[in-house]
Amino acid sequence: MGYAIIEVTGQRVDVLRYDVINLKQYGSNHAVKLKKIFDRMVELIEEFLPDELAIEAPFFGVNVQSMLKLGRAQGVAIAAALSRQIPYVEYAPTKVKQSVTGSGSASKEQVAHMLRQTLKLPPIEEASKFLDATDALAVAVCHHYMKGNNVKAGGKSWGKFLDENPDRLASGAAAKKPARAKAK
Repeated sequence: MGYAIIEVTGQRVDVLRYDVINLKQYGSNHAVKLKKIFDRMVELIEEFLPDELAIEAPFFGVNVQSMLKLGRAQGVAIAAALSRQIPYVEYAPTKVKQSVTGSGSASKEQVAHMLRQTLKLPPIEEASKFLDATDALAVAVCHHYMKGNNVKAGGKSWGKFLDENPDRLASGAAAKKPARAKAK
């Protein structure tokens, strides 16, 4: 399970930590894995004192057992945040990918590559372990963007463009208005 912690100061995004909680060592004991997830989340919360938790919403897959296990793991992570009065928000996987890469169907590798470029991260192995960590980082960055803090494309967003160019909106709207005949 990947996790990431970012710190936002104005438009600056600093990656404080991103990694994975390695659960393979606990074999097939799902209850122990859930307890380890909860404990690690609480440790991270106590160390970094986050304001919010952003998590990837469950997605529907073919394997029902995998979906149940994933949903339980996500629920435990949410419960850890709520136990410390930290609000959470969920984002669909396609929304996360789209906010980071511009495409909702981007691969894990494409997401990792874009994050390295956007956040100026050092190169890392593309091992599945690190792809889970960069997926978590993508959720954090998506949450930052969804709060209206779009630093992609040099800090430009559609809303910022309209704020900086109010005449462009008015002139375009006026040019497209059809002429109306006056009734007498």
